[in-house]
Amino acid sequence: MHSDVVIIASAGRRARIECTGGLAARHTEADTVHLVSAAATPLGGDTLAVRVVVEPGARLRVRTTAATVTLPGPSTVESGAVWNLEVAGDLDLDPEPTVVAATSRHFTATRLQLAGSGRVRLRERVQIGRSGECQGFWSGSLHADVDGSPLLRHRLELGSGSVSDDELGAPMACVSELHYPQAHGDISGLPLALAGGGYLSTWQGQRL
Repeated sequence: MHSDVVIIASAGRRARIECTGGLAARHTEADTVHLVSAAATPLGGDTLAVRVVVEPGARLRVRTTAATVTLPGPSTVESGAVWNLEVAGDLDLDPEPTVVAATSRHFTATRLQLAGSGRVRLRERVQIGRSGECQGFWSGSLHADVDGSPLLRHRLELGSGSVSDDELGAPMACVSELHYPQAHGDISGLPLALAGGGYLSTWQGQRL
């Protein structure tokens, strides 16, 4: 199954929403949209595509109603999600964690384009396995530009077959958080100041 969500936030009005497939979006406050699963997704073979546009002067908070649980499909264990973010206003994107269950392999790619006075807080949380599981794999990439100039190129892997896979002490969970343009904040993990402004913090451990 392929699911598409488009959210466009404009100043002075509620965000416009378009959805197809197994993922829906609902207004929950004037400046807040929650993503809701309308079907069991992502299973192996499923793809999710989310496009978020925040126009100048607009503010948008994006949340999810529950954790995302990835599972193997009947013909493949791989699934994917692509986020395209175009921000000239203020975006706060903080979904519930992604749990990579059983033997599933999930790939996430986020492309962020900031323009003008755009501001962003972007947090991603991932857990390999439900209780007693450790066979899953996750790979996530973040590609961020400001006014067309590179801000960040970042990629992480977790789980079975990842670059950090080690039977003695491999991390099974991570939290990655990008803030722009503020240079510091109250976060967990190791903050890294970015040359173009803002900072990235990362944390890895066994359980969220």
